[in-house]
Formats: sequence, structure tokens, C-alpha cells
Amino acid sequence: MNNFRQKTVLVVEDEALIRFAVMDALEDAGYAVIEASSVLEAIGQLGQHEEIDLLITDVDMPGVLNGIDLARMVAECAPRISIIVSSARSVKEDLPASVYFLPKPCSAAGLLSTVGTMLKARGHADGEIRRQRA
Repeated sequence: MNNFRQKTVLVVEDEALIRFAVMDALEDAGYAVIEASSVLEAIGQLGQHEEIDLLITDVDMPGVLNGIDLARMVAECAPRISIIVSSARSVKEDLPASVYFLPKPCSAAGLLSTVGTMLKARGHADGEIRRQRA
């Protein structure tokens, strides 16, 4: 039996050109990609897609909630999802310990390296949990 499943990434970015560039890089690397342009849209996508493995979110988003609010919610409610928060400015708010901060601008290679590292670390942690339960 083949347990391979394409990893799914939710990209939350309000700047369309940046969102499309990130999505293209991820899709070219073999990831399934879901997009959202606001925190509320991202919450809807999270509710519709149980298969999301990784969230990449910008900090500054339109509306009342920002990317840090989204990262905190996902870390609390869906701890199995890896989280990358990205911004061109320094983040003064505390991020959950499991969240990785990726400064902008970032090359496609840097993004893909970080994504791969986050997913590999999460996969290893999930495997440890499964072994401990067995």
C-alpha cells in the first residue's frame, strides 16, 4: 500500500502578484496549493480542506485580523498544521513556538527550503507520536 500523499499548502497573501509567485513556486515543486487573500477567507479554506499540511501567511492583511492572529488560531486549533509567517518588517508580537518566521523578500529557493524543512520536521514529529501511541 502506498501512503504517499501530495502535501497541501495554504498560501494567505493579500498582494496578488506575491501570492501567485509563491503559488507557482510551490506548484512547480510538486505541492498542492490552496489560496486565500484574507484571514477570513483562509479560515473558510481551513474549514473546507482537512488535508492542509502547511500554512504560509503574510502578517499585514486586510480586515480586523492579521496573519499573526491566524497563526495563533491555527497553532491552537489545528496543531498538526505547520505554520510559516512572513513579513518585510520585523514582528514585535510573540509567535507561537511552533511557528517559523520567514523574512521578506525571500527567494523561491529559500521559500522551498523552508517549506521542505517544516514539512519534514512535522512528518518526523507525527511519526514519533504514532510510535509512542503504538
